[in-house]
Formats: sequence, structure tokens, C-alpha cells
Amino acid sequence: MEWPEWVTARVLFPSLSSDDKSGKTPVFPSKQPAWSILDPNAENGLKAQLLSAIASFGAPTQDPTKSGATIDESAGPVVVHSTATVEPAAHFIGPCLIESDASIRHGAYVRPYSWICSGAVVGHSTEVKHSVLLPGSKAPHFNYVGDSILGKGANLGAGTKLSNLRNDGGEVHLRFEDQRVGSGLRKFGAVLGEHSQLGCNSVTNPGTVLGPNSTVWPNVTVTGIHPAKSTHR
Repeated sequence: MEWPEWVTARVLFPSLSSDDKSGKTPVFPSKQPAWSILDPNAENGLKAQLLSAIASFGAPTQDPTKSGATIDESAGPVVVHSTATVEPAAHFIGPCLIESDASIRHGAYVRPYSWICSGAVVGHSTEVKHSVLLPGSKAPHFNYVGDSILGKGANLGAGTKLSNLRNDGGEVHLRFEDQRVGSGLRKFGAVLGEHSQLGCNSVTNPGTVLGPNSTVWPNVTVTGIHPAKSTHR
């Protein structure tokens, strides 16, 4: 299927720079949908890019265990910028990368292939796995973020979950213009455009895409692909 331009990173994340002054961010394909980097087997997917970013990381780092966190580096390194804030009881499983001024709060669970960009927040009792939190995005309270991308300034209300797996474990399909189109991915959560705001206890079904400045009301479940400034109530 030929996807519309507004599902590309250029439209979903218009202020994104691949080499931000405060730290690197993933490079997205110019013409493919933004979620294409979530393909675990893609040559330039999130997994490959994160490993490359870790290998070339040249900024000062910190040992998060000194802040009371725990780490598991049996499958890859945990790299945390020296200016990031890490609170006690956070747990990191590598490979993962925490950029400058990010905040990893008490009880956060940061799983493999999580790229937490500059100024992003992984909050209390929030779990992140194989996902990108672009600069300034926030998953601050009791959130689940799996196989997802949060645009700059996107915010998840307390208890919001980005579901990434169908109940039957099959391929995630995207709903677009009354069609169901296969994503090619078994695990795919959500792609949230810049400054999207999701209310408390909302849920996105697997394969949800919200354009920039979208709003989801509390306790609402969202499915499908939606353009900028969409409202879900």
C-alpha cells in the first residue's frame, strides 16, 4: 500500500533533528511510514541504530547504581548520560540509552532497545520496551510503552497504556480509510505525533497512529490512523 505523506516522520515529528544539540535521535526514513524503524529485522531499524548510537556515545556517563537503580547488562550495555536524573529503584536492562537531561523516576522499568532522548521522562512504575521517547516526551505515571514512538512534547496521562500485541499474537493491522492493512509487525504499539496529549487511563490498540497535536480524552480506547489535531472522546 502507498501510505499518505502524513504518516512519515517529517510530518509526525516536524521539529525533529537527527543530531539535536543535546543528543542524537534516531534517523527515520524520508518516504516510509515512521513505524518502519520498529521492524526488529530492518537494517536501519531501531535495534541497529541504538546499538550504533551506544557504540559511538562520546558524552560523559554515570553509573545509575550510585543513585539506587539496578542494571542488567547481560545482553548489552546500559548507557546513561551524566546529566540524566535517575531515582532509586529504577531498573535498566541493556542495551538501552538514556540521553542528556532525561528523567528516570522511582520504580521505572527500562527494558532492552529503549532510546530515551534528551529531556524525556520515564516516570514512576512506567515500563518502556523497544521504543523511542523523542526529546521532551513524557510517560510519567503508571504507563506502558511497548514498540512505540512518542514525538516531541507528547504526554501520556496517568495509567495510559500503548498496547503492542494482539490477543492472538498475530500480525498487527492498521485501520485506514475503512481498510485493514498488515503492518508486517507482530509487535507494534503506537506512534504519537508531536505534542499529542492522552488522558488518564486511555489505551491505544496495537497499530495506532496519531498526528501532531491530537487529543485523547480520559478512559478512551483508540484504534487506527488519525491525522493532526484529531480528538478522541
